[in-house]
Amino acid sequence: MANLQQSTVQKERILLGMDPGTTVMGYGVIKLKGNSYQLLQYGVIHLTKYSTHELKLKKIFERVRQIIDEFMPDEVAIEAPFYGKNVQSMLKLGRAQGVAMAAVLSRNIPITEYAPKKVKQSVTGNGNASKEQVAAMINQLLQFDLKPEYFDATDALAVALCHHFSGGAQKKGNKNWKAFVNANPNRIKGK
Repeated sequence: MANLQQSTVQKERILLGMDPGTTVMGYGVIKLKGNSYQLLQYGVIHLTKYSTHELKLKKIFERVRQIIDEFMPDEVAIEAPFYGKNVQSMLKLGRAQGVAMAAVLSRNIPITEYAPKKVKQSVTGNGNASKEQVAAMINQLLQFDLKPEYFDATDALAVALCHHFSGGAQKKGNKNWKAFVNANPNRIKGK
């Protein structure tokens, strides 16, 4: 019998990155295989045409579920809200993030949250990088030319790449909501 060498087959994973917003929400989908990554899709969800905050939240939920159903991501990375002085804006942004997370969790996909500075540091080496600097690095890393009107999608792709560079949901220290729920069943209502 011939001696067959086993080759290591690297599993492909699909990763969805999201940058929640109440006016524009960015998203980006990448395929990972080992240390390589490939852009599958990016885009923005324009929410200004909806007259109420409730309609915007409904659209976020529906569109995130559509993206999930189309690409079947293995993991989701989302940018955490930044702290601002306007409490009403922060509440609305938190709701937008929560609705996006609910759409993901309804499909039992693990979510990891990253602070904006962590995302910028991970992709540019500078935690205070501008949107333009982040976009330039994402364009270089993913080898495509993204127009300025898609900066929110660039941010979402940056979150996805940050997740990949950080070792993903398996790495300790990430705020993985599924792991939190599993570790704290008594803190979840309805359980």
